[in-house]
Amino acid sequence: MAVGTSGTADADGVRDPAAASCQDAQGVEEAPGAFGITADDLPDGLVVADETGRVICFNAAAARITAVSPADALGAPLELALPLEDLEGRRWWRLTDPYGGLVIRGGQPERNLLLPGGREVMVTARYVRTAPKGPVRRVVVSLRDTEGRRRTERSHAELIATVAHELRSPLTSVKGFTATLLAKWERFTDEQKKLMLETVDADANRVTRLIAELLDISRIDSGRLEVRRQPVDIGAAVGRHVQAHVAAGQPVDRFLVRLRQPLPALWADPDKVDQVLSNLLENAVRHGEGTVTIEVEPSPGPREPGITGTAVTVSDEGPGIPEESMNRVFTRFWRGSKRGGTGLGLYIVKGIVEAHGGTITVGRGPDGGARFRFTLPVATPAYLV
Repeated sequence: MAVGTSGTADADGVRDPAAASCQDAQGVEEAPGAFGITADDLPDGLVVADETGRVICFNAAAARITAVSPADALGAPLELALPLEDLEGRRWWRLTDPYGGLVIRGGQPERNLLLPGGREVMVTARYVRTAPKGPVRRVVVSLRDTEGRRRTERSHAELIATVAHELRSPLTSVKGFTATLLAKWERFTDEQKKLMLETVDADANRVTRLIAELLDISRIDSGRLEVRRQPVDIGAAVGRHVQAHVAAGQPVDRFLVRLRQPLPALWADPDKVDQVLSNLLENAVRHGEGTVTIEVEPSPGPREPGITGTAVTVSDEGPGIPEESMNRVFTRFWRGSKRGGTGLGLYIVKGIVEAHGGTITVGRGPDGGARFRFTLPVATPAYLV
């Protein structure tokens, strides 16, 4: 597909070649390609130099990335219009010498280079020749801003730091208690031994949960989260989680479960549905106040109108989530006003619900607390379709 160029037009609609961001060697603006796409439509920076090394194309993205106007770049030598240095401070164009050197070179692979002022960009270049070993007729340079990559790297670094912090405490506990038991086993009573072993077991479970969260995040980020659909009794699942909290010491009257019958048959991954319910109820119990209300009801499908689904709403009567934080609840590391945990649970919940083809929202409940609602569409396993 040919890519054309763009320029400015005067009052009569005639384009001014001198104002065009991309020109041919004679300064005449090239025509748009077959699909009407111009160089300024490209998301990445595009810089093209002719056989003399002078710039004949400098698109809008290149101007944005380099802070150099096309008017200043067009017609200028490539090394002056695009003064790049490698990370060791060496002039890149003198180092690579695109118009000289080996005639078998086809370009330069993508690498990090620096613009004046130290701004980092990703640069790749291609050398266009009319013959396999002929002279270079065009040097085509692609520029990409590294901000997106830096954000990803910062996110990864933050994830590593969070995981390291969360692992340190339980592993230190496990190491300390096991070393103490091994060294002084005979000095402790059976009750003391049992208490220490229960602590080790709880900390080991905490490490296991953290590792499971990391695996889930990896699968969600890569789009490889598998959903093994089976018949799920969502009402029974809610009941199990409520009973687990009651057994752990919560008063039975703190929970109010409302099941609206009849519910449509739900095919979903039971383990992942349990993971979603566990996270939402734990958040409501830990961070909310008053009665935790769980409502299960049929609902129109989130993707296809007319197809029924199952909606589950978990709400509490606590202070709720500040309005300015609503759009960050399902991002990584969001913890709200009370610190604790990894801040990854709701990110994983959203990934699981969306892997089922469902949706999840957050808002304010009728009594002022947080209100989470997720909807799972009716679905069947592939082997029954």
